[in-house]
Amino acid sequence: MTEYVTRAGIETDPQLAAFIDTEVLGPLGRDSDAFWAGLAKLLGSFAPRNAALLAKREDLQAKIDAWHVERAGQPHDAAAYRSFLEDIGYLVPEPGDFTIGTENVDPEIATMAGPQLVVPILNARFLLNAANARWGSLYDAFYGTDALDAPPAQPGGYDELRGAAVVAEAKRFMDEAVPLADGRKWADLADVKDNGIPLADPAQCLGWNETSCFFRHNGLHIEVVFDAAHPVGSTDPANIADIVLESALTTIADCEDSVAAVDAEDKLTAYRNWLGVIRGDLEESFEKGGKTLTRKLVGDKTYTGSDGGEHSLPGRSLMFVRNVGHLMTNPAMRWDGKEIPEGILDAVVTSAIGAQDVAGLGKYGNSRCGSIYIVKPKMHGPEECAFTNDLFDAVEDLLGLPRHTIKVGVMDEERRTSANLAACIHAVKDRIVFINTGFLDRTGDEIHTSMRAGPMMRKGEMKNSAWLKAYEARNVGIGLAHGLSGRAQIGKGMWAAPDLMGQMMIDKIGHLRAGANTAWVPSPTAATLHAIHYHREDVFEIQKGLPDAAKLDELLAIPLADGTNWSEDEIREELDNNCQGLLGYVVRWIDAGVGCSKVPDINDVGLMEDRATLRISSQHIANWLLHGVISEEQVMDSLRRMAAKVDEQNAGDPFYRPLLENEDGAAFSAAKDLIFKGVEQPSGYTEPLLHAWRRKKKAQG
Repeated sequence: MTEYVTRAGIETDPQLAAFIDTEVLGPLGRDSDAFWAGLAKLLGSFAPRNAALLAKREDLQAKIDAWHVERAGQPHDAAAYRSFLEDIGYLVPEPGDFTIGTENVDPEIATMAGPQLVVPILNARFLLNAANARWGSLYDAFYGTDALDAPPAQPGGYDELRGAAVVAEAKRFMDEAVPLADGRKWADLADVKDNGIPLADPAQCLGWNETSCFFRHNGLHIEVVFDAAHPVGSTDPANIADIVLESALTTIADCEDSVAAVDAEDKLTAYRNWLGVIRGDLEESFEKGGKTLTRKLVGDKTYTGSDGGEHSLPGRSLMFVRNVGHLMTNPAMRWDGKEIPEGILDAVVTSAIGAQDVAGLGKYGNSRCGSIYIVKPKMHGPEECAFTNDLFDAVEDLLGLPRHTIKVGVMDEERRTSANLAACIHAVKDRIVFINTGFLDRTGDEIHTSMRAGPMMRKGEMKNSAWLKAYEARNVGIGLAHGLSGRAQIGKGMWAAPDLMGQMMIDKIGHLRAGANTAWVPSPTAATLHAIHYHREDVFEIQKGLPDAAKLDELLAIPLADGTNWSEDEIREELDNNCQGLLGYVVRWIDAGVGCSKVPDINDVGLMEDRATLRISSQHIANWLLHGVISEEQVMDSLRRMAAKVDEQNAGDPFYRPLLENEDGAAFSAAKDLIFKGVEQPSGYTEPLLHAWRRKKKAQG
């Protein structure tokens, strides 16, 4: 039983209350009593509105379910369906012509194009690595991944043949991004100290420091490091020891899909880590190779420009924080006898921490424009976006911040948001700084919304479905139509296979060609490699030539498997794939509290899994169960066989508890619930069941 202290009628975890009073409000010079009284007033206004919005979700879903049930066995009537969605208020009128009015946006978001990292906020080491991923060694990125088309490095120390291939490829990149005069090549560059660097465009050179020369191309920076004493630099004709690319321009510290935060203990860890990043003093020590290493935030890079003046470039990624959505509550605080909405808790606490950056209290500083950047996920339609806008107004008033200090990134990852995207943008038009297609959650919502329409096509086929193509195109087209270019990010989703960098380099440039000025990557190394794409394509020029948004009717096309007659092998293959991915993720979430990690798939390929991928797998199985494509017996058979595979994949982990030996345990039980109770879960979300089972597991010790 949680013991609470009371602040202005709010029951709160005592450690969380002390943290807010002492570490968050104290440096700001804010009166603690006034804050808690203001929070109580805010809860009185917004907690009931939050509950009403969730009730509306369920009401709309019930009406959609009934519509499909009434027409079971009939061909889908797209025109009647659209009219029905308009009648029930699922589709709302377009807001007309408008341009967003967001001001005081940092260039990393508004006028630069580059990679974006998403990192679980509970892991301080990962968080620091991501924050420091603003710059990354191209030599290291090529040497350690399959992005380089060359024989892999041989074990036993530095492989000189691999190293030579790395240097050659990195210099070919420099020929593209920073060409030399008279057709010369970087591979032939020598005697830089005596002769300088003969550039085709001398304006690309920004200046030098003691070791490095800095260049700019397509708005991004490149550092070339010279060191004659370095093992690589000593053998290089120009003594180039490394080529370092500006990589992760922005990073999202994630309180949502990538973490398992179910109680006050977890939330306090999240908030402490966020404070540490904002304050600039977050550190994490760990053992590696028999040594204790310490991670901390890095400083800015400085150089002397051609004008003789001293200049600096940011050393760290510009940080967003992703709050949770509107759905969940958390026992960390209670008001009026109930757990408070977790999204409201996040908005207040993460903004209060961000206010320290606005006040200039951090060691380094985050926003140079006085803004706090919050990503808001899983909103359903413009009414929920308007709620977030009003909530952020109230938080600004509570904290004494100027209006629109708090900026919002809107995840376009729910069907009702995609279908009403212009109206959603309009609802937050003076604080919006990004829209991003979260296609994984979006697919989960697509399945759940039309759960009763019929069996869905296989997951692999869904990637080429009409609605998904329309969704990705509309996100860019609608964003451009309302003035996001040059003011905000238009983003694309995650590359999910962190070990397949060669394939990423082939595929992910497509995000830029589609008009996205940022896209998600799974690691700092991936950010450095993806940065190459932003040198090869000028996104802002691409945006000028893109067509108008895809039609709404294309978006509303339901991915039904009409007329498909799957074989027994195909059905088993699809079911096994879903069950294996589901179990591999859930066992880590429930038993270890790991919300995102590289989970081996059924073919032993490591994929970044989070709650969004789990939502798809569980909803897809639930859909096939509902429509008789598979039986409960088939599901249990697959779960047991895939549990054996997951157990085998985790055999080297001394802390792992096998699934097969613990069918009655929390992890296997959660997996079953996610499937067999999947139809009734709100919007198909996995959080209610995961949180409940994780709390049980934590209580067991």
